[in-house]
Amino acid sequence: MITQIKGRLVEKSPTELVIDCNGIGYLVNISLNTFSLLSNSESISLYTHLQVKEDSHTLYGFFEKTERNLFRKLISVSGIGASTARSMLSSLSPDEIQRAILSENVTTIQSIKGIGLKTAQRVIIELRDKVAVLGDGDERILGISNSKREEALSALEVLGYTRKQTTKVIDKIIGDNSENSVEGIIKDALNKL
Repeated sequence: MITQIKGRLVEKSPTELVIDCNGIGYLVNISLNTFSLLSNSESISLYTHLQVKEDSHTLYGFFEKTERNLFRKLISVSGIGASTARSMLSSLSPDEIQRAILSENVTTIQSIKGIGLKTAQRVIIELRDKVAVLGDGDERILGISNSKREEALSALEVLGYTRKQTTKVIDKIIGDNSENSVEGIIKDALNKL
């Protein structure tokens, strides 16, 4: 398994790169998210996932380990292939996908080209317990924000609001400022409801 590639960037487009490693050019498929994080430096290092099929060996590259880990989780879902997972990571950032899964936001996942209602529901059901921590103990903002989110949702329920009313508002507030306190989140939510 090729897990990382370092070399000289020879060609660059929004969907693929060619990386020269000691005279061998590797074609690496990338997401728009990875493309946006690349610098103009000639030297490049990417985390990779090698997909082996009967008729091809395809290399997918990711700027961050967490994006690769999310890609691997997405392709483990029945009905999601590597190209669909790459298109998901091109349409939404890894954090947005994780938030949508954790908040069970079917509409956000379904908004991605090629994802229907049943596939979006399957992604949420199969991954909601797996995305809070992605990879080598690397906790994303979700671990902290998710407990704040739950506290804020519960408090708003006590105040008479339904989860359906408050989930999108809370997620937007946390997305805009993940450092916000629970009290701050609740105040902002009450102003927007």
